[in-house]
This record gives sequence, C-alpha cells and structure tokens, in this order.
Amino acid sequence: MKHALRLGGLLALALVGLQLYFVVRIAAMVWMDPQSTAFQRSQMWRQQGDALHWRQSWRDSAQLGEQLKRAVIASEDDGFASHDGVDWSALEKAWTKNAKAQERAAQRAALANAQGAARQPKIVGGSTITQQLVKNLFLSGERTLVRKAQELFLTMVLERVLSKPRILEIYLNSVEWGNGVFGAEAAARHYFRKPAVQLSAWEAARLAVMLPRPRYFEKLPNSEYLGSRAQVIVGRMPDARVPTEAER
Repeated sequence: MKHALRLGGLLALALVGLQLYFVVRIAAMVWMDPQSTAFQRSQMWRQQGDALHWRQSWRDSAQLGEQLKRAVIASEDDGFASHDGVDWSALEKAWTKNAKAQERAAQRAALANAQGAARQPKIVGGSTITQQLVKNLFLSGERTLVRKAQELFLTMVLERVLSKPRILEIYLNSVEWGNGVFGAEAAARHYFRKPAVQLSAWEAARLAVMLPRPRYFEKLPNSEYLGSRAQVIVGRMPDARVPTEAER
C-alpha cells in the first residue's frame, strides 16, 4: 500500500513538474520566438530518411500583413479576438456533427455487414487558433481524453500569458503550409514568390484555405474547392476582427 502511495505521489509530482515546464516555456514566449514546435520536430523525425527541405523565415506581426491575418481568422477562427481560447459553441457543434457522422457510418456498415471495412467518417475539428497553436507547439497528434485535457489547460495558460496579437504572430510563423514549408513568409514565397506582407486578399485567402490540409492542397494547386472556398473567405475578410495590443 505504501509503495502504491509513493508511486502515486511521484507520478503526481511528475505531472505538476511537466505543467510547470510548459508554463515556463509559454512565459518565455512573451519575449522569445520558439525555435521549433513539437509538430515540426515530429515531421523531421518521420522523414529523416527522406530529403525534407525546411523552409521557415520568422517575421514580426507587422511584416505578416493585414490581409493574411484577416484571411486566417475568417477561415479558421472568426471569434479569435473575443473568445478565451476555446470556442465552446463551435466545439459543441463539432462534437454533435462527429457523433452523427459516426452513427451514419455504423448504420452503413451494419447494412453492408462489413463493419471492419466501413469507410471512416470525416472528423470535424472546432479548434480555435489558440488550440491549434498549443497542439503544434507542445502536443502529439493522438486523440485521447488525457491529451485533450492537456490541450485545454495549456490553451487557458497561453491566453492568460500571451496577448492575442502575439498568439497570432507565433501561429502564423510556425504553422505548416506544405511539405517542409512552415510559417507565412515561407508559404508566401513558396506559392506566390513574394513576401507575406505583399499578399493580395485572394492570395491570402487561398493560403488560409490550405491550412487544414496543406500537404494535400500543395499537390493540387488548381483544386476547384481551393479556388471557390478562397472566394468565400475573401468575402468574409472585411468583417474579420484582427486583435491589437491596445485591446489587452
């Protein structure tokens, strides 16, 4: 019994230590730009046998351009400026939509009497920009309740320690935009041969639409969906609210 209690105490201390480590790293980001993210390192590890040309050029908020900020907010998280890191209504909608999709998939599998061969339904996210940044910076891609709880905790910490503009700046500089393409500056030069600050509204919208599946759309630059969805985002961009330091 004593051994079990001692082991439980050590595990609790390790968990607390891990959280403190994350908090210290987040606090350092007030002044320091992260050198790499957990997602970037995992990509390097997976492709260590292949040639992965890492393209990333950090730019401060002003050099990222207003068009791209508006496009990404309009496409990924239109409530970014006002929520506390988690858009609970969007999360609830995603949960309901995924549950219905799973139910339909199970019904199709039962009718076909091929449960194991059933096509898996598409999973809808509902994550905010802050949550996406937390996952990129610190976490693995696994889908478990423990990892989700860790994500929510770190999201709240990130929102309380960093300003909204700083969160958006780090996100745009580190998110994946293709195989080995990380950050807005590298993406703008890779796809449009120009710096991010010079992107037009349509170019910025096109990059924003790529974010959920960047490597897929990198191979399909003339995708009909990519073009039509970019036009929708262009229409939403004037209403996208980009947060400023003065609002904190």
